[in-house]
Amino acid sequence: MSFLEFKDKMFDLACFNIYQIYAWQPGFDRNNLTRWTKKGYLIRLRQGYFAFSEYKHKPDYALYFANRIYRPSYISLHTALAFYGMIPEAVVQITSITSLKTASFTNYFGEYSYNNIKENLMFGYDLKPIADNRTIQFAAPEKALLDLLYLYPFYDSKQELEELRLDEDYLQEDLNKELLMDSCDKFQSKALDNRVKLLFKTYNL
Repeated sequence: MSFLEFKDKMFDLACFNIYQIYAWQPGFDRNNLTRWTKKGYLIRLRQGYFAFSEYKHKPDYALYFANRIYRPSYISLHTALAFYGMIPEAVVQITSITSLKTASFTNYFGEYSYNNIKENLMFGYDLKPIADNRTIQFAAPEKALLDLLYLYPFYDSKQELEELRLDEDYLQEDLNKELLMDSCDKFQSKALDNRVKLLFKTYNL
């Protein structure tokens, strides 16, 4: 099989795995992927997952691939908080939530980390549109904040919460506090309830 034939069939997927290839071509020679990756035609995203090199130059695909290479998952935590302008730091990792086991991957597009939560807590994310009529599963601001407080138990003091340096204008004007409290109730976690109360007290919400 030529690379051009392969590309013509698979390119629109952007990101694909070996099982999708076998579904199309059961006799596909997996060594092609190694050869095409060495030539720079493909980028290995994680074991068994690849993207075409043309996607290097397309905006938002680093985030799009986060959803695709480990599913189910949605972008949350520091990546989402930075996106909304709630924290000042530039975020190195692309951080996601998953009901699968905790995992991390590194590839051309960046460092990907996935934090595990229970399946019933996989809620509170929206589909954000990007180029090419694709969408990204992305936590709402309130859920991203709750995921952080839930998964990082050291945010249990005023000092630790102050060191998060959350944007106070955002908290006062844009954060949906009613939605945050409703979402917090779904966690059924007294520890999280206490951290949220402390958050409100720390930032005068």
